[in-house]
Amino acid sequence: MPKFLKNYPLATLCLLIAIMLLPNLETIQVTIMEARNFITAREMIQDNNWLLTTMNGQARYEKPPLPTWLTTISGLVFGVKSIFGMRLPAIIMIMVLAIYSYKLSNLILKNQIHSYLNTLILVTSFYVIGITIEAPWDIFTHGFMMVAIYHLVCFFNSHITKWTSVIYAGFFIGCSILSKGPVSFYALLLPCIIAYGFSFKYNTIKPKIVPLLALLIIALTIGGWWYLYVRLEDAETFKAITSKETENWTSYNVRPFYYYWSFFTQSGLWTIPAFISLLYPYLKSKVINFKAYKFTLLWTIFAVILLSLIPEKKSRYLMPVLIPLALNIGFYINYLIREFKSLTDKRETIPVYFNFGLIAVIGMIAPIALFFMFKTELSQHPIKFAVFAIVAFTLGLFILLKLIKKDIKTVFILTTTFFGALFLFGLPLFKTFTSSNFKPINSLLKTHQEAQVKLYNINHISPEAIWQYGTKIPQITKSKGVYIFPKATEFGVLANNISKKDQEIISKNYSIELIKTFDLNESEPDSKQYKDRLISKYYYFRKK
Repeated sequence: MPKFLKNYPLATLCLLIAIMLLPNLETIQVTIMEARNFITAREMIQDNNWLLTTMNGQARYEKPPLPTWLTTISGLVFGVKSIFGMRLPAIIMIMVLAIYSYKLSNLILKNQIHSYLNTLILVTSFYVIGITIEAPWDIFTHGFMMVAIYHLVCFFNSHITKWTSVIYAGFFIGCSILSKGPVSFYALLLPCIIAYGFSFKYNTIKPKIVPLLALLIIALTIGGWWYLYVRLEDAETFKAITSKETENWTSYNVRPFYYYWSFFTQSGLWTIPAFISLLYPYLKSKVINFKAYKFTLLWTIFAVILLSLIPEKKSRYLMPVLIPLALNIGFYINYLIREFKSLTDKRETIPVYFNFGLIAVIGMIAPIALFFMFKTELSQHPIKFAVFAIVAFTLGLFILLKLIKKDIKTVFILTTTFFGALFLFGLPLFKTFTSSNFKPINSLLKTHQEAQVKLYNINHISPEAIWQYGTKIPQITKSKGVYIFPKATEFGVLANNISKKDQEIISKNYSIELIKTFDLNESEPDSKQYKDRLISKYYYFRKK
């Protein structure tokens, strides 16, 4: 192990994540979930309202405010229009998750190299990175919970009562609850506690009952005070929102029990190693620490089972499973690093050759395939594409050469480097494929401010459009089927669509002029990624 890595493992992890993710943090368009969080953060600043959170001026109590507070603070530092600044806290939480995954691994394994290997697998599991833009609250709730789990395991491992561990664990469980309610408590902490009991036993639990009660009180106090505050300040709205959210658990996105059984595919590059690491009869005699392997395996399995019990299911809900799964994959990779050169059984070697050989081939072929498929688009960015092509091809070639030599340690390092290179050198090409139909809305606010005309929305518009506009867009509502329009004689209206019937009714009192159609889709209209909800038609209303 290199000396600097041995002496500064945590700093090195953070540096690697920063190099991989920060340079192109603004490249990908803001997603719907990000937009909701960013709008709420912006309105905290604009309205100085940090507790009764809003989105486009409407109560937004579905998600607790801690991630939004952190996003807001970053927005105040970098500017609320800075996508880099608004996304930075989520990237920092990936670093927190990595640090405490490493610390937990080292706590139970007492092996720096193995722990580092586990953590590299975690931060190169695609959905761990993807969740930061698809559902930014998730990385906060699970990141904080991982801190709590580390201190909780420290507490359980100690023969004496470590009150510092109790306080830290309680505090960060509370932070997790204040990030996304009990989600991580159920999906990450509870299966961890059950798995720990089966693997390491709770032999000295009686003297720790009082500290555990204290931990629970701290967690509920930190995590629950905001819910109580909102319940007291805006009871009716809070009750309506919580009732709807609770109803969704049993009636929205309902999937069968087995929906999550392909969970190991969420690890991306590590799909085949992930599957093999779950084969307990095969791997149990090959790991260097059987109790630790049993712990991570059961943690993973219990997490999947508990998530499967909830009727509402989404693929992104599996993200917490990737944390113990990454630690579990580490045992298999560690075994390959130690023993692969001596393996002769094709049942063991073929999956390894296939997994890493496929990655190598993708690295070498991808630049060539992209060039022939998108020659015109890529010709506009020759240097960016050339850098990506050289890096991807070179890494793919070296992965293949080292795989032939059965040097799995180097193959592993090159594979994680390849993952990082995709973000570092691949993302700059992302805008190359932006469709010509893409028409952003970010200049409309300036137009309305200069004309001193207010903008409203009808029939809802996407959160992405509201975020891009730059401030609240009040909604024109209906009462008994009739629109309630503002008193102004002239105003702008954004709408995903206004039906012909509604236009005929409105035309009796207003002249309606369609000025422009904004389209926030970066993909072509015939693409599966194209979303009609990202279209906003801009009308100008004049009272007759």
